[in-house]
Amino acid sequence: MTIATPRRRARRTLLGASALSTIVGAAVLAVPTLAAARQQADQNAIEEIIVTATKRDATIQDIPFSINAQTEKDIQRSGAVTLEDLSRNVAGLTIQNLGPGQSQVSVRGVSAGQVVRDQPGVKEQVGVYLDESVISLSLFTPDIDLFDLNRVETLRGPQGTLFGSGSVGGTIRYITNQPKLGVSQGTFEANANLVGGDSFGGHVKGAVNVPISDKVAMRAVGYLTRYGGFVDARKEGGKVDKNVNDGTRRGGRIAFLIQPNETFSFTPRVVYQEIRAHGFNRQESFNLFANNNTTTRPKIQLGKREQYLLLDESFADDTLLADLTANVNLGGATLTSVTSYINRDIAVNRDASALSGSVSVDLGFPAAAVLLPSKLVDTTDLEQFTQELRLASTGDGPFQWVIGGFYSKVDRVYNQRLPTPGYDAYTDAVLGAGTSAAVANGFEANSPYDAYLPYDIKQKAVFGEVNYTLGKLTATAGGRYYDFSETRQFKSGGLFANGDNRTDKTSSDGFTPRFLLSYEAADHVTFNAQASKGFRLGGVNDPLNLPLCSAQDAAIFGGYQNYDDETLWNYEGGVKSRFGGVTFNGAVFYTDIKNLQTTLDAGSCSSRVVFNVPKAHTKGIEGELTARLASGLDIGLSGSLLEAEFDSTVKDGTGAVIGGIREGNRLPSVPKFQVSFDVTYSREVRDGVNGYLKASVQHVGSRFTQASDQENNPRSFISNLPFGGATGLVPTVVDLKLPSYEIVNLSAGLEMADGVDLTLYVNNLFDENALLSFDRERGGRARLGYSIGQPRTAGVTVRKSF
Repeated sequence: MTIATPRRRARRTLLGASALSTIVGAAVLAVPTLAAARQQADQNAIEEIIVTATKRDATIQDIPFSINAQTEKDIQRSGAVTLEDLSRNVAGLTIQNLGPGQSQVSVRGVSAGQVVRDQPGVKEQVGVYLDESVISLSLFTPDIDLFDLNRVETLRGPQGTLFGSGSVGGTIRYITNQPKLGVSQGTFEANANLVGGDSFGGHVKGAVNVPISDKVAMRAVGYLTRYGGFVDARKEGGKVDKNVNDGTRRGGRIAFLIQPNETFSFTPRVVYQEIRAHGFNRQESFNLFANNNTTTRPKIQLGKREQYLLLDESFADDTLLADLTANVNLGGATLTSVTSYINRDIAVNRDASALSGSVSVDLGFPAAAVLLPSKLVDTTDLEQFTQELRLASTGDGPFQWVIGGFYSKVDRVYNQRLPTPGYDAYTDAVLGAGTSAAVANGFEANSPYDAYLPYDIKQKAVFGEVNYTLGKLTATAGGRYYDFSETRQFKSGGLFANGDNRTDKTSSDGFTPRFLLSYEAADHVTFNAQASKGFRLGGVNDPLNLPLCSAQDAAIFGGYQNYDDETLWNYEGGVKSRFGGVTFNGAVFYTDIKNLQTTLDAGSCSSRVVFNVPKAHTKGIEGELTARLASGLDIGLSGSLLEAEFDSTVKDGTGAVIGGIREGNRLPSVPKFQVSFDVTYSREVRDGVNGYLKASVQHVGSRFTQASDQENNPRSFISNLPFGGATGLVPTVVDLKLPSYEIVNLSAGLEMADGVDLTLYVNNLFDENALLSFDRERGGRARLGYSIGQPRTAGVTVRKSF
């Protein structure tokens, strides 16, 4: 057990103080330009960004807590196409890219480890919204296209009062450009890019705003994107398929603003998107069928950006969102109704041949059975209805308030199948005639594992927040009461399953308050303090696959059925300041977490379980600086330093620590240090033509995928699977600490008075092969690998606004 001594605590405090000094020092270095900035105030003024993080319009500088907003111009100039691209420029925001449409988000180090495809009951830790509609879904965070967005807001710290469950770490909001009355305008954009030197991608996108009458306007957006791949798949017989993880994204949205008078406005909208990927960004270091230890099969050493497949893989995500936002001006208050419906169909097809083959070796099946191609098919059918009704004060008085109610109903059906043609014949031959039929439990033949999991999740909540301004001091208090229930059926069948047929229920309720103080110390200098509580709903674990478990793993992980709500208290203090062309916003924070929902790989069981860790914490410092050093010369610096650790040790019945849950160990998947720096120079190159050059460097520190990766690391993985002449006793040694990495991006562009913009860019200039998470199949016995980032990508974008 690790015990933090006073000296260790002092070192941590000094480290945090040092980081604050560094960030503040950067601001101080920019201050010599202050006089010049004030003399050229008109030229150097920085555009105010309006956000709606408090359910009403306000500037970033007026929001009394930590928030970042990436504007449409920021997105265009950076060449960002995904939330992951944006995240490296946002202090405290971390994205685990597990493939298209499969990102995992954390804010300020509040993370429980990697969530994978077969954990449908796990709830998200960061809420994701498209305007007013909640769209977050654990693991399958929607990969929303960034075209025609007004901004992307990142609200740091728990937002449970106004944004509810799933916002325990923070909230991300995609804010779209809204229909405008009396305005005809549009934008067209085309892109071509080259990924990794040999895979082409690109997109075409368009948006148009059309006034239908003086009271009705329409805004329509459409896009088609082709992603270049960058992972090669080696196959049986020496065949190599290049760039197997390429794919497409297509979709659009159409919204209408109907405003019959100054009192009423309605905005109905429909959003539809399809994502298709033909593989995954997985780089393998060991595969049961491809390694250096075989003698009766070809020896294969998998290299950089390579994997081994018997079957092609794919991912499909069809998302339909229909919502209606209505506003009624009541004079001293505005009544807002937000009604939304989401239908998502997700299908994940993975090559599970190494998984099923590893079990076949254990069962003594012949080599021909081990080599049977086996596909793991995961499908998610989601229907979600939400309704929010709120009443918010208007006007400029010292007393402001908002109250509301929220309801959601989620019907989610998760299916898993393992179709392996010919498997039943080997099962019956080795284990006895009729075995495959006896364990099928009503599922199809030749599928050694099947599961059917329908979920019925309901949530009700009421919330409110008030604030009062007295001179330079503003005090805010709010809270949310929630009531949640979940019913889940679990039915399984096949040789690898238990033959379960059960129904489990869980429910909870609670109250999450928030308190804020904001003091305007001087013009454009405000100090903020906050204490807020967040929550993450609990759930029910799936039963272990006992036929696959070793006796030890069954004993260790078999006792965790339900897991409780995760709650935390966040305490923070911050400053927001602006001096002419220099803006500095920073915060220090401490988060006290109870019942952290931690995800662990249940070893040989090919299962994953979630259980509660009694205590954990995060603390850190974050800062964001922007400065106009001279006319046309802008810099930006953002960074965060985190300590995220367990404060409890969890042991099994023998006294052994379970899954790395040891006091003092780091929370998984988040770096201690993350920083981004960018510089932009722009000037008029000729009449009506503005040119710019932009360079950025992003550093992401080391991480662990799961808490257990900190124990016995570097680790020797031994398959104990004699196959292909290999004994299964030769270890594969892996350093499970994901190394830090740096991404350098360059872009140059021309912005012309006639509305034409041209951008050339190179992302990941030095072709960094970033290791994003560690992937292990069946506890590492069947396969070892990493999810990896995109290699060097060069492209050109042409944009025309009219």
